[in-house]
Amino acid sequence: MSGVSRSRRAEIQREASRIRAQCQRDGHAHERIVTTLRSALPELTAMEAWRLALGWSRPQAVREVAAVYRADGLRPPGLTPARLCRYEHGQEDPGDEHRLMISRAYGARPDQLGLDTRCLWCSACASPQLLHYRQPQREEKFTGRRDSMTTASGLPAIRESVQWAVLDAPHGSPDLVALAEAAVEHYALNYSKHPPAVLFDEVRETRALLSTAVADAEPAVARNLRRQVGWLSALLGNLCWHLDDGAGARTHLTLASTFGQSTEEPALTAWASGALSMVAIARQDWQHAREHADYGLQHAPAGLRRAQLLGWALLPTLAALRQSAEADNVIEESDAIMASGVEMPGRFGYDRAEHRLHVAEAYLTLERCDQAADVANQSIAAAPPQTPGWVAATLVLALVEARHAPQQAADRALGVLDLIPPPRLRATARHRLARLGRLLDSSTAPPAAELAERLRTLPAPIRPDGTAA
Repeated sequence: MSGVSRSRRAEIQREASRIRAQCQRDGHAHERIVTTLRSALPELTAMEAWRLALGWSRPQAVREVAAVYRADGLRPPGLTPARLCRYEHGQEDPGDEHRLMISRAYGARPDQLGLDTRCLWCSACASPQLLHYRQPQREEKFTGRRDSMTTASGLPAIRESVQWAVLDAPHGSPDLVALAEAAVEHYALNYSKHPPAVLFDEVRETRALLSTAVADAEPAVARNLRRQVGWLSALLGNLCWHLDDGAGARTHLTLASTFGQSTEEPALTAWASGALSMVAIARQDWQHAREHADYGLQHAPAGLRRAQLLGWALLPTLAALRQSAEADNVIEESDAIMASGVEMPGRFGYDRAEHRLHVAEAYLTLERCDQAADVANQSIAAAPPQTPGWVAATLVLALVEARHAPQQAADRALGVLDLIPPPRLRATARHRLARLGRLLDSSTAPPAAELAERLRTLPAPIRPDGTAA
């Protein structure tokens, strides 16, 4: 309530307390209390209204945030009531860490608090920059900060924490919702650090644990748990895709899209629709590919999420159908969004390296080889070395080179096989390698023969009995 007189602040506090008490007597859910407060008191920001709906003063809210840090074994930050006030009114940017911890303490998603999240996958991530007091919020460029850390043993530990939380609250609770959101974030941010088969098992078990708590949870908690089950289903669909299980991918992604609609999470609906379009493209089912892409774009929040749907769903469909003019329009629009957008890390995010990859593949499909090579090199330069994105862009460049420089193309592919263990090669990379092998089949260059042999003996990620290799 910056800029409001002290007497008016006191009146607002009293009125907020009265409204909250009345809503609680009427049995209203927390989100409805927030809506009622903001309707009656338009001076309140979303973050301030959420705190007042909880009945917390700023000092108490600071204590609750500190408790979240201690629960994670971390030292509480230097958050003060004065700084929280500045956060509430957009006078200071909280930073990604405070956004997450405040949201967990309040039992809310960052977008519900009006926090313009840059590190998660919710609708707020891909929205235009929020305006505060008619001034644009300061934009934070994503400048290659260190990735979050994880280990092979840390992966099952996430699932074990969810298991304990479900045992503690078998009928669901706001704390379980917060933990589920944190688990989804961990899986999404660390998606590329684990072999797909290993991550699939962990995500599946976590989803099963949450499913047991949904049936008897109170409506608001059940809805939020179903939203996280939807995001976990989206991850399972993408993991199936990277394990070359197209039917499984369609199943999980369709469920994710359904949950996105029923829980009113447009970012989930949009993302799952884009992934379904990608699966349809692989089947050369152009009608459904276009329908999924268009549906995703109808639900995609403005900004980076729209660029994502344009780049990985609509653009490859148009290129495959040789609709060059429409493809060029999509590239122009998505490039403009990417030029000013704040990149989002993780499986549900989108960055310039991935966007350049999709543009390069579209140019390759349209047989614009010079453009494809230039853009593929841009993607390689932007992607961290030896990551799946780097592998994809490197193999696209090799596909471009296969026609005029077969030895160089084969050497490039062999370099990928030397660096990436077979269990970590996604099905998409394997398909590009197989395509390259066919293009080089008639080449007499020694590296081409070596590549053919390496591809012939490359072990599959899944054994015939269905177990991970």
